[in-house]
Amino acid sequence: MLVHLQGSWSPALGRLCMKQLAFLHVPILEYTFAVVALLGLAAVGAVTYFGKWKYLWREWLTTVDHKRIGIMYIIIGLVMLLRGFADAVMIRLQQDMAIGPHSPGYMGAVHGYLTPFHIGQIFSAHGMIMIVFAATPLLVGLMNVIVPIQIGARDMAYPYLNALGLWLTGGGAALVMLSLFIGNFAHGGWYGFLPYFELPYSPGVGVDYWMWAFQLSAIGTSLGSINLIATIVKMRAPGMTWMRLPIFTWASLSTNLIALTSFPVLMVALALVGMDRYLGTHFYTAGMGGNLMLYNDLFWIWGHPEVYFLILPAFGIMSEIIPTFSEKTLFGYATMVIASFAIGGVSWGVWLHHFFTMAAAPSVNSFYSITTMLVGIPTGVKIFNWIFTMYRGRVRFELPMMWALLALSLLIVGGMTGMMNAFASNDYMWHNGIFVVAHFHMMVLVIASSIFGAVEYWFPKLFGFKLEQKWGKWFFWFMVLGTGFVFVPMFILGLAGMTRRLDYIPYTAWGPYLHLEMVGIGLYGAALLFFLAHLYVSLRDRESRRVGADAWGTGRSVEWMTHSPVPSYNFALIPHINARDEWAWRKDNGLTELHPGDYEPIHMPKNTGVPLVLGAFFFTLAFGLTWRIWWLTALSTAAIVIMIIVRSFDTDTDMTIPPNEVERTEKRRSDRASDFIATGVPPYAGGPVGTATAYQRLPEPAGGTGASSGGRL
Repeated sequence: MLVHLQGSWSPALGRLCMKQLAFLHVPILEYTFAVVALLGLAAVGAVTYFGKWKYLWREWLTTVDHKRIGIMYIIIGLVMLLRGFADAVMIRLQQDMAIGPHSPGYMGAVHGYLTPFHIGQIFSAHGMIMIVFAATPLLVGLMNVIVPIQIGARDMAYPYLNALGLWLTGGGAALVMLSLFIGNFAHGGWYGFLPYFELPYSPGVGVDYWMWAFQLSAIGTSLGSINLIATIVKMRAPGMTWMRLPIFTWASLSTNLIALTSFPVLMVALALVGMDRYLGTHFYTAGMGGNLMLYNDLFWIWGHPEVYFLILPAFGIMSEIIPTFSEKTLFGYATMVIASFAIGGVSWGVWLHHFFTMAAAPSVNSFYSITTMLVGIPTGVKIFNWIFTMYRGRVRFELPMMWALLALSLLIVGGMTGMMNAFASNDYMWHNGIFVVAHFHMMVLVIASSIFGAVEYWFPKLFGFKLEQKWGKWFFWFMVLGTGFVFVPMFILGLAGMTRRLDYIPYTAWGPYLHLEMVGIGLYGAALLFFLAHLYVSLRDRESRRVGADAWGTGRSVEWMTHSPVPSYNFALIPHINARDEWAWRKDNGLTELHPGDYEPIHMPKNTGVPLVLGAFFFTLAFGLTWRIWWLTALSTAAIVIMIIVRSFDTDTDMTIPPNEVERTEKRRSDRASDFIATGVPPYAGGPVGTATAYQRLPEPAGGTGASSGGRL
């Protein structure tokens, strides 16, 4: 039986009414809505003016190509990163304005410009967006793009499922964005304070928005993890044994094993929240037979492995960039693989350190303190291996390498402060303080720096031209400065006793540090402008920045063997893998210009709009549940079930690219690459960067296997 709700309800619109349109009566949202509406109209107008609707539908919205799906994941992540950054600016500005009892108030706030209710929503949205809808889609997008190419596959194991995961994630992100203007968002923290999110304490729709957005993201990420694991296990090119996998692929495998086993736990935790709010059960209500700690355990059993779900791909990115720009084989390959799985394994034994102060027995706290410190061992192995890879290498400080070195530096800071937090005695002193927040942001910035490095590194592989360097370096250095000005004062304030989620700062002595943080926010804002200039100039001058297959001249793994940009089928013929660093091995032995004798038909999946439509119906289902619009909930559920059944009878889901079309595509791209080489655009280290690939097992060359060989079949 459904729980009786406070307030009005109608059969047509549920709890939705005019007063729930927040942008009509909240001053700051009026301007925000106007800006968003104008940007949306401008985007729609531009697409209409240039006649690109059919192109968008045919090539992007209905695609099952893993590369385009990955790019759309990255676009979602960047949009949500911008939203999360805007929330961070608002938080820092509020704290900077609300210092001391004499600080003025604006727009209905006693101090600063945000009421406690509004800043609670911003805190909740900022944390959730940055973790679930910015970092996660960015990394999942990179894994989607790179992993199949790195293992010599033509696509993911389940292309349809891949597209469905994308649109479920997009539906969750859209739900969070919609909460900005219709109703409100949760104001009990991004992970939910218990029992604050229970219906008697949070009768509005904010918790429902939070819960259903989380659920859509969790389902989408779980589907994606199944897909990536199956792709890595079953679709490796001939000759690619386990110990020839690129490190980024190893990191992706470990990451998605974490996702597959942890995200279902989150779904269960949130389902119990939903049953408490909708059906009147009491799983988390202590006075009604429930258990307050049950939610904390379930959430952090997901929440802390999730941290390693994010950090392991970042480590994989660093392990690809550093050898390329050191012009050396990665030091300690086997130990890097072991370290990745050691981190993934230990991640399941650390969740209780999030509540050291919850009166657990000393033996329990000691156990989780030790397991938390154990994470430092495999992480330290990785750090030393990266340093030894650079040692006596020919290090080139191009933008991807600069981002990787920044990530390495932040990892050392974040790791050391993490070890400080691992001691239960320390945690008792600064639990719930912003020292922990500063530590966590160091780790998040490791992820962000790695992502920016990955974008710089693999961008030419996807689009066929390099991003320019000048504006990119301005962006990099302002990010470095902003990080220092924001988080060094935050560490100091944390040690001084400042706690989290404050909308008012009682001690004026903290004022100078908060002002420095605002300087850092300004530097971050300037970095954003430089990033936009970086993209604009790169797109404007793209014809002069075209590249061949090996954009950097010192690429080592399989993805640098195929064309730039990568064709829809990735490889005209599946390559045979002869060494761990296959492309470096071929360059060492003069085997880069071999061509296949004959082309074969290529079997590929057809585009379909079903995942997009299913994603839209999942969004309307979540929206209907949020507002208790039962007819919309029933209609959406029925539509989802019917579409899944109808899709299961569809046998026309594949197509075949004939050999003559493949040959024309290969010749056209090879000729284009030859033109770039002939005109000297650009003269990369390592000689000409052609596009030809050897597709068979190669004979042992007279010169031996070279230093980069990982052994032969």
